[in-house]
Amino acid sequence: MAPRQLFALFAGLCALSLSIAGFFWFQGAKLVMPFAWLELIAVGVALLAFSRHAADEERIALSQGSLMVSSTFGSVVEAVQFFPDWVHVEPVMGDGSLIELSGQGQRIEVGRFLRPELRKQLASELRRGVRVARGRQHWAV
Repeated sequence: MAPRQLFALFAGLCALSLSIAGFFWFQGAKLVMPFAWLELIAVGVALLAFSRHAADEERIALSQGSLMVSSTFGSVVEAVQFFPDWVHVEPVMGDGSLIELSGQGQRIEVGRFLRPELRKQLASELRRGVRVARGRQHWAV
């Protein structure tokens, strides 16, 4: 959902909830309104937490002798560039764990948004891509 759509949904929920609570409040049920406000605050906090991580992503791009990896998690953005000749692709702790890319004094972990059983396949594809990129550089020289 786009932020504008999320805000519209929350505004509609607030209007509906407060109108129902207002109706019962005027009927004499005075405790309905505080609980409606409490509910809306809880939903607002949950939507805020959701929207903060809605754009989280990892990008891996291998091209022209360069492996670019960027990771966005909340407000933290990390970007690393490797030369394929010096990059190492290893699992952090074993099969199913995050994949660590390291080289040239830099490191980054990827695979956070993959199911654990698919991370091994990602590591294999990264190794294959790096191996091909190394071969291209040597042929180009």
